[in-house]
Amino acid sequence: MIRTGYLINGLVQGVGFRPFIYKLAHELSLFGFVKNSTEGVSIEIEGLDANVYEFEKSLHAQLPPLARIDTIIRTQLELHNDKSFEILKSSQDSNAYKTALIPPDIAICEDCLEDIENEKKYKDYFATNCTNCGPRYSIIQTVPYDRVNTSMKKFTMCESCREEYENPLNRRYHAQPVSCNSCGPTLSHEIKDLAKEIENGKIAAIKGIGGFHIVCDARNSEVIGKLREFKNRPAKPFALMCENIEQVQSLAEVSEEERELLESKEAPIVILKKSSTINISDSIAPNIDRIGCFLAYTALHHILFKYLKNPIVATSANLGGEPIIIDAKEIEKKLPFVDVIVDFDRDIINGVDDSLVQVIGSNTQTLRLSRGYAPKIIKLPFKSEKRILAVGANAKNSIAFVMDDKIILSPHIGDLGSLEAFEFFSRTIETFKRFYDFEPDLIVHDKHPNYETTKWAKEQGKELVEVQHHLAHIYACKAEFGLTGEYLGFSFDGTGYGDDGTLWGGEVFLGDKRKYSFKQIKLLGGEKAIKEPRRVALSMLFDTLSLDEVLALDIELIKSFTPSEIKMLHQSHSKNLNAPLSSSVGRIFDGVASFANLLQFQSYEGEAGLLCEKNYNKDISRIFEYIIIDGIIEIKFDFFDKEIVSVFINTLVKIVVELSKREKMEVILSGGVFQNKTLLELIKYALENENVKYHHQQESAINDGGIALGQAYSYVIS
Repeated sequence: MIRTGYLINGLVQGVGFRPFIYKLAHELSLFGFVKNSTEGVSIEIEGLDANVYEFEKSLHAQLPPLARIDTIIRTQLELHNDKSFEILKSSQDSNAYKTALIPPDIAICEDCLEDIENEKKYKDYFATNCTNCGPRYSIIQTVPYDRVNTSMKKFTMCESCREEYENPLNRRYHAQPVSCNSCGPTLSHEIKDLAKEIENGKIAAIKGIGGFHIVCDARNSEVIGKLREFKNRPAKPFALMCENIEQVQSLAEVSEEERELLESKEAPIVILKKSSTINISDSIAPNIDRIGCFLAYTALHHILFKYLKNPIVATSANLGGEPIIIDAKEIEKKLPFVDVIVDFDRDIINGVDDSLVQVIGSNTQTLRLSRGYAPKIIKLPFKSEKRILAVGANAKNSIAFVMDDKIILSPHIGDLGSLEAFEFFSRTIETFKRFYDFEPDLIVHDKHPNYETTKWAKEQGKELVEVQHHLAHIYACKAEFGLTGEYLGFSFDGTGYGDDGTLWGGEVFLGDKRKYSFKQIKLLGGEKAIKEPRRVALSMLFDTLSLDEVLALDIELIKSFTPSEIKMLHQSHSKNLNAPLSSSVGRIFDGVASFANLLQFQSYEGEAGLLCEKNYNKDISRIFEYIIIDGIIEIKFDFFDKEIVSVFINTLVKIVVELSKREKMEVILSGGVFQNKTLLELIKYALENENVKYHHQQESAINDGGIALGQAYSYVIS
């Protein structure tokens, strides 16, 4: 007989871990206890040596679907001669750091869907959930993850729910949001009536797990046009929520990998290639060949689709540049065009948006890390001596916390261009501080002096460390795969503040040193050039042609300006007036899209890249001539080549392969430009043909959403 103690850390609270231990102990005739603590889950068991050995084997082999073990600390103990195995109440040691991990919110499971159909107490109950599904992060105030620390604390369980909640053999054992039609939150609107209003062309705001969605009929072009007008969103694609995979397949081509993502417990929005016979409004995703789809992931959504035949637009309820709305009063105040508000009285504590992914080859690529995936844990191979906060970038912001041997990455926060967004950023920091009694010893931030995150960091009175933006992209990839040492890192994005004070975005690092960079272009009008690709293209013309030669051109780009505008911008170019230098590959894509007359004005970030992707011709193999002198990469464009898009993408692939072969190092690909699926797939294929080993992010955001992760990892392994 032996008695062994275990302190288990990982995703082990709120995921059915304690009842799993309880059942396992009973099956193996082991005695002792299991309980939640601020440090994870504590277990003490005693019994026959062989049974204890079998218990340890089963810990990993039979884990519940949402659980994950990161570390186990074992201690040999004196025998207590217990006669039973119990689940004890959570312990809270005020002197211990809170290290129990917060689980993400998870889509409703098949068992709960079955209950909605067949169990009387859950029949059509919109908030049905169990230990294996439902809200987690969005409803929790602090750890340990007990009902009293969630927004469910005001709901008193009925006798039936209490029995399920207290039965370790029931799948609702200590499922903190457990409730039913008799005792749970109530809905403000009949779901059947809501379906009729959507079918009749109404715009609705529906409360979800982490915030409200604005929804309408995906086949009603008139109402979608109104929604675009109301939200001042002329062309940016809307995501579609579908009832089932068959409905998605009627809209888009779906590979096996994409199907697995759509049907996964995380239920992200998946970017898919439109079907040639798509039967929805053309205004859902105008001018591009991609569409974002996700499946109903709450009981409310599934019940709604009992009464709806069509997929629905389901976009985050917010104004441009602001975070997702979590309170119905804010819907009334900020989105007065909404016809119907469907609310319920379980508060959302932590707003969390839908995750966004796509498949590159056979790998997932994360574009927005949020519901289902975050908070995300990156394990370190050692313990950090300091508690570190990394505050990320201004666009697609997320934040990262380093504690012991973990980096904890927050869900997507968003662009910090509004007061509301910055308040959400500050609130998220305070949320994680509360979760973990966290106070940073050091703050890591971007070098850009005008980033709101940089300004905030400098006001905190803490030790500060700067990490250059594009190097942070490379380190984000290294963090995901636990890489150390030197790599050839390609960091391509829109813009970021460089070591020399110019705007970088087309950088190639050898280790931590920038070795190559694309020839800089002048962004005429500064930030205006980001919204007007024609300004980038015009600047590229000014680099090679005289003013008179430019004015004489008979192309759409030139026709989009008046002669006086061109003359004024030429003066700006020649005298460096509001014309910052940029090496950004993202901006070059803008210029190429302008030359190809795909667009001259950009209504949302990345629109030019998506149009270039759509217009790539795989039958074109030509490249532009390019030279690399003193580390500067200069492409010799033919601006009037009718296949400029395809030739430019081919040229980028060739440059990446040539430099990889020249430097003879493993490659890292990171930054927002690599969201271009066509470009990344071509590069992967070309590198594989040359037997070059490469890495690109899969489970962390490859765009600026990964900057905080890279900042944190850059410091801890330096």
